[in-house]
Amino acid sequence: MKIAIFGSQEYDIESLNEANKKYSNDLTFFKAYLNEKTASLAKNFDAVCLFVQDTANKAVIDILAKQGVKTIALRCAGFNNVDLDSAKTNNISVVNVPAYSPHAVAEHAVGLILSLNRKIHHAYTRIRDGNFSLKGFLGFDLYGKTVGVIGTGKIGQETAKIFKLGFGCKVIASDPYPNKTLEKECQSPLPKGRGLNREDQG
Repeated sequence: MKIAIFGSQEYDIESLNEANKKYSNDLTFFKAYLNEKTASLAKNFDAVCLFVQDTANKAVIDILAKQGVKTIALRCAGFNNVDLDSAKTNNISVVNVPAYSPHAVAEHAVGLILSLNRKIHHAYTRIRDGNFSLKGFLGFDLYGKTVGVIGTGKIGQETAKIFKLGFGCKVIASDPYPNKTLEKECQSPLPKGRGLNREDQG
């Protein structure tokens, strides 16, 4: 299969070439993002591979269809940059990454919050410059704080669990499609042995 990969970065080229050793597809990498001006680059390709900065609106999909493209493969989870109705009309299949590691993304988000709370990024810079002053570095405990999570899909669910079970936070969440399982977990008391209760702290 001939695949045109748009918006290619060095890490895309490295990882996709490595993965392709098993499949032997014909990959062509373009640094340009897919849009109405660059869609002509996909001529004679069976599929295009897109990321979040690429655009596959009706105009782009019409061009792709005329050039023989049969598949749009997203290397991201969302379909928001693809006109799915136009793809269907033009008999173009659209596939995506069903899920990145929700644990990895949730843990990274929590790591960033800890970095902000404890001012780790500022401390690193200050110490690197030979300044060991502690002034301005007072953070606060996350225990008992209320944490808001927007979106309760796989990533939001894992993030909520980390804050609830790992830090003893109260979690509130917002999603147009409520996650009933997560609702129960967030409303239940902290299980024994999972996180610390105040009376357990020495």
